[in-house]
Amino acid sequence: MGAILNRSKFQDPVTTASGETRASVSLLSLQTLWINTGTLCNLTCANCYIESSPTNDRLVYITEAEVNSFLEEIAVSGLETNEIGFTGGEPFMNPEIIDILEATLSHDFRALVLTNAMRPMTKMQDGLLELRKKYNEKLVLRVSLDHYDHIYHEKERGARTWEPAIEGLRWLSEKGFTLSIAGRTVWDEDEGALRTGYGRLFKEIGLNLNPHNPVDLVLFPEMDEMVDVPEITTDCWSILGISPEAMMCASSRMVVKKKGSDRPVVVPCTLLPYDDRFEMGHTLADAAVDVPLNHPHCSKFCVLGGGSCSAN
Repeated sequence: MGAILNRSKFQDPVTTASGETRASVSLLSLQTLWINTGTLCNLTCANCYIESSPTNDRLVYITEAEVNSFLEEIAVSGLETNEIGFTGGEPFMNPEIIDILEATLSHDFRALVLTNAMRPMTKMQDGLLELRKKYNEKLVLRVSLDHYDHIYHEKERGARTWEPAIEGLRWLSEKGFTLSIAGRTVWDEDEGALRTGYGRLFKEIGLNLNPHNPVDLVLFPEMDEMVDVPEITTDCWSILGISPEAMMCASSRMVVKKKGSDRPVVVPCTLLPYDDRFEMGHTLADAAVDVPLNHPHCSKFCVLGGGSCSAN
């Protein structure tokens, strides 16, 4: 673990702790709308950024009707959204998830579901097969495998989590679902070694995926908001040779429903589900504003890590 974050950082949305102008990102076009289906999960992972678990219901189950209101706003407003992403928690623990996916796919969006492919998903195999039959490649499932070796995967997710995930993954592959894999870069291996290792696993279990394709295998940078990271100023774009247009919040937003709230709210992205400072309102129109990069995740994951949750 690195140095502890200086708590004077990431406080002011306009100015950094050193007095420089904080960078912000404008929404160019809403390409991906993320829906958090609820933070309940069948697992308690060691380093889950959203702290999902069998008991964490800080974000409660969103309903089909609530999702539909955003799908309808996209249509009425003529937004260019082409992808609706679903994250959790474990999305397949939401009892309305199949109906939510049906509504999404029937509106001609691509639906991307982030899952651990374990028991909550396998309990919904019949519904998934119906969706696969009707919508084919429009339904994409991204399965979390934290490493290509079961020892490291279970170090993160707990004992006896590898085989059920592989079994669920094999089922998805055999039934012809469009798949990708999400891995992590926390391990003491460079990206090339990781991709080679995943390639061996893909061959072993019969997955027709290219480990060197960043869409087939997404490797996420690590996040720990307690570890010190630099704040991003307006000068950083030219210093780093990075465009604000490449940031996730230039093309996406996320809908969450907080426990005790009577309606969902929109936040900039998948990384900031709890921080009240980033609530943007109840509609997508409310959320079409600039996002100040005023959180450690903005720096570590997006700007310096080059991370993005979209399937694109």
